[in-house]
Amino acid sequence: MRITDARVIVTCPGRNFVTLKIITDEGLTGVGDATLNGRELAVAAYLSEHVLPALIGRDATRIEDTWQYLYKGAYWRRGPVTMAAISAVDTALWDILGKRAGLPVHQLLGGRSREGVTVYGHANAADVDALLVEVDRLLGEGYRAVRVQSGIPGLEKVYGVSDGAGYEPADSAVPTETVWSTEAYLDHLPGVVRRVREEFGPGPKLLHDVHHRLTPIEAARLGKSLEPYALTWLEDPVPAELQEGFRLIRRHTTTPIAVGEVFNTVFDSAQLIREQLIDYIRCSVVHAGGITHLRRIYDLAALHHVRTGAHGATDMSPVCMAASLQLGISVPNFGLQEHMPHTAETDAVFPHAYHYADGYLHPGDEPGLGIDIDEELAARHPYRAASLPVNRLADGTLHSW
Repeated sequence: MRITDARVIVTCPGRNFVTLKIITDEGLTGVGDATLNGRELAVAAYLSEHVLPALIGRDATRIEDTWQYLYKGAYWRRGPVTMAAISAVDTALWDILGKRAGLPVHQLLGGRSREGVTVYGHANAADVDALLVEVDRLLGEGYRAVRVQSGIPGLEKVYGVSDGAGYEPADSAVPTETVWSTEAYLDHLPGVVRRVREEFGPGPKLLHDVHHRLTPIEAARLGKSLEPYALTWLEDPVPAELQEGFRLIRRHTTTPIAVGEVFNTVFDSAQLIREQLIDYIRCSVVHAGGITHLRRIYDLAALHHVRTGAHGATDMSPVCMAASLQLGISVPNFGLQEHMPHTAETDAVFPHAYHYADGYLHPGDEPGLGIDIDEELAARHPYRAASLPVNRLADGTLHSW
């Protein structure tokens, strides 16, 4: 079965997505997500100019060989643009293989390890009282796990807190700038989590995303202060370039740590996993080289008591979510799957078999990934430039957003 054609589809049904569609001489097609929030056109160009010409004529069933060809053959390895492009190809080829076999991809990966994929929802609000309302709403919808983010007194905008329904940080063509105060954050957050736990008791799993904004000793202080409230995880407490910093966090707190949504390869994850410096690995299909490579990361994690916690914000298209669910329902060390529901207009562009019910996402049993792209509808939503914000301290120093 040979690849005869491939095309890159950029669409913006509310936000930008990059989708690769591969066509074979047997008439089978597959789709893969290549979205890189705020840098979508860079990946689209990489695919169109460098990857697609090399795909035509290749055997569509040689998934591993194609992965190695695109990774090693480029010479310039790793990085978010390259790995998102490889991911799109890899995911589309798994989709095709599943369709050819007449099986959902999770059956090709060894079958189900569970009946459904436990997901966590996002509760965010400007103040604690409004946050409690949001947590109650999500628990009422069946969620068993909730990420809690609250506004901070004295700060106009805070990561994870939306102005309305949903949360989309890429808000303008030129990055907007926000102001941050670590001192205000560390002072305010423990009281927020305490109120949520007092209101809803020990049952719900509670999570919080720091978004890379602390130093290791600050993260250690925060983790220790949150221990009485039994977080399921504290996400991205520090920038992960200096991975030795996680050792310091581990020495001072038993609050579980999750990290990895910006990781691209197993090499970004290996030290943290092998030294058991984290508890959840949050790499996603679209940013970590597709199903083929993400499964390697998950397998390494399984050997070291680290569970999965895959990224699932709306900057992943439904194609990536479909692929993530195929992995999540099959791997033995599954932990949680992030779930930010896409808009109705996005779901219309990407008709899919997966569905949410009572705290779980179910991938469905259609052959392949169980998803497609309506290209005619996608063409009605042209690309709109949108960049992620940047963050500064009060004195103007650029800080991690």
